[in-house]
This record gives sequence, structure tokens and C-alpha cells, in this order.
Amino acid sequence: MIQILKMAFRDLGRNRRRSFFSALAVAMGLTLLILMSSVVAGEMGSAVESAINLQSGHLQLRAESYNENKSSLKYEDLIANPDEIAGKVAALQQVKAATPRLYASGFLSSGNESAGVRIYGIDPQSTVNEPYKKGVISGDFITADDREGLVIGKPLADKLSLNVGDQIDLSVNTSNGNVDEQKFTVRGIYTTGTYGFDNAIIFLPIAKAQAITQTENHASTIFVLLKDTASTDAVVQALQGTNLKVQTWKDLNTLLVQWEQMAQSYIAFFYLIILAITASVIINTLIMSVYERTREIGILSAIGMRGGRILWLFLAESTLLAVGGVIMGVILGLLATYWFNVNGFYIGNMGLTGMLVSDRIFARLTMDNVIRLSIMTFIVTLLAGLYPAIMASRMQPVEALRAEK
Repeated sequence: MIQILKMAFRDLGRNRRRSFFSALAVAMGLTLLILMSSVVAGEMGSAVESAINLQSGHLQLRAESYNENKSSLKYEDLIANPDEIAGKVAALQQVKAATPRLYASGFLSSGNESAGVRIYGIDPQSTVNEPYKKGVISGDFITADDREGLVIGKPLADKLSLNVGDQIDLSVNTSNGNVDEQKFTVRGIYTTGTYGFDNAIIFLPIAKAQAITQTENHASTIFVLLKDTASTDAVVQALQGTNLKVQTWKDLNTLLVQWEQMAQSYIAFFYLIILAITASVIINTLIMSVYERTREIGILSAIGMRGGRILWLFLAESTLLAVGGVIMGVILGLLATYWFNVNGFYIGNMGLTGMLVSDRIFARLTMDNVIRLSIMTFIVTLLAGLYPAIMASRMQPVEALRAEK
């Protein structure tokens, strides 16, 4: 076997440029596979994290009749005494934080400009609001006792030409079906790096939101963050005794889950295309090598080398190409992924609704993916060398010697 490897290495060295570019084709294919996998994993991971931290939490407790699409404010659709319930949920060992929230819909008006908004009535002191607080780029976040202030997203502030300290009219639907309008002061402008969220959500203290919507001591939901996403099912079981509907982050982000499944299907299709191109390069390289060495193959057969050893000789060449290509591919893939992980790729507003997609894509590399894709590329390269190897091993000595003349 050592002798066959030496012969294979020598044969590849006869045409070093062709051998190098063949191995480079394998490397580029693996680089693309690693980069695509890392970008998809990074984007999906970012979308899930954004959805959980900004919008859905790991869990939400709601009244059975609550309709999120309508932002219902009827008493029968809301949770009474939400602070008490949130305290009981927060006492569970797996729970990081639980807080009541009130959702409402309304309109912001400034001069001749107006925009529809979704109002989040929140407890500003809760730790679940840290992503919003950290995102404040101008002014300050609201406080629990603020009755005249709100916080607005940067895209919405730009659209309405608002700055910190400006006055703005807010019209809100109330629990009795009427509309209440009040003037508010912009306390702060925030950005989460997610256009779809920042362009629609404004924050009020939950006490003020309850007052303006006339919902008194009621909330739309109990927003729950867990210490570990893996404990979601265990917490759901622990909350089954309540009279409230418990929804997980998957229930609340069905479009995101479906999109992830679709993305995995599409990326598998692209994997096949890249691997097919890589395999065709290896097949062409080795077939050219077979035709160039037809007389040599005939001589080897004539002096007693069996077809099986000739087969292994060409498989050894494809193995060396695969090893070199995989090593280069892993190095290039890691470098490309590192660059994407540091700099990201700005995509801006993709116009997607129903899920939160960050404005900038970052790659997320996992060793499982690197190992899996490297093995896949290695196997495909070996299989690509199988046909030329079989073709060489079946040559008849007499015909092979004549073909060169």
C-alpha cells in the first residue's frame, strides 16, 4: 500500500498545476459549504434569539380567548392580577424572569405625518427589558412612574422626524372600543438592529398603558424568559395547573420555524450542486490522467500488475487530492467564516413580516458542521475517482499499448 501511495504521489506530481487546481476545486467547494452552513446557522440563530428576547420570550401565559392579531383589550381576554401570577411563575427554578405585558394598537401623529404602531406596556424595571435598554441610542429609557413619556424605535423616529424631547400625539384603542388620544414626550430612541421590530414598537410603562387603554389591573400576557431553552417543555408541564393558555416560543413563532425548515431544505439542494461540481472536476482530472497514461497502464498490466492494484492506484490519487483539498478547504472556510463573524453582511430591511430578521447577517461556526461537511466532501471526492479508476483497471494490455502508438 505504501508503494501505491508513492506511485500516486509521483503521478500527481507529473502535472503539478493540474493537480493543484483540482485540489483547489475541492477546497473551494468545501469552503462554500462551510460558509453557507455557518451563515444560515448564524442567521437562524440570530432570528430565534431576537424573537425570544424581543418579542415572544420562551413562554407566554395568556387567557384562552386572547387574540394576538387583534390585540384584544376586553377584560375577558386579559389576565387579571398579572403581577401576582408573574411572581408565582418567576419562583420556578428554571425561570430567569417573568413579567406582565399589555399590548395595544394605536397611531402616532406628528404634524402631517402619522404611523400605525404596536404599544408594549412593560415594567421598565424587569430584567427582560435589557435588550431594549441597551439599544437606546438617544435620550433615556422610560421609568415606571413616567406618565407622559414613551420610547420609540429609530426607523419610526426618522419617518416622523422626531427627536428626544419632541411632543407627539398617540391615539390608542381602549377596552370599551373607543379611541383615546393623548400627548406624549419622546424620552428615548432605541434600535435593536431589527428593522421589523424597531419600525413598529413603542414602549410605555405598563401602569400608563393600563390607564390609557382603561384596562386597570390587567395584562395581555405574562412574558417568561428561561435560564435554558432546553427546559421549555419542563416549565410548560409545571404550568399546566393554571387556567391560562401556555404557549412556547415555537408556538409564537410558527413562521420562523417553518422558514428554518425551508432554509435547511434549500441549503441541502445547494450542497448537492456544489458537491456535484466538485466531483465533476475530479472526474475530469483523473480521466485525463488515464488517457495520458494509457501506454503506462498497458505496460504495468503487461508486467503483471493486476487490475485491482491499478484500481487502487487511481483511488490513491483521488484520496491524495481529497486530503489536500479538504485541508485547504477547512483553512479557507475558517478564515471566511471568521471574517463574516467579525464584519457581518448588511441586508437591511428584507420586507419580511411575522418574524424578526436582523439587519446584518453574521456567521456562526460549529465544529459539528465543519467535521460533517469535511467528511462529506472527502467521500464525494473518493467516489468521483471511482469511475476513472475502474476504467483504468479494465484496460487490456494489448489495446492499451496500441492506443499510444
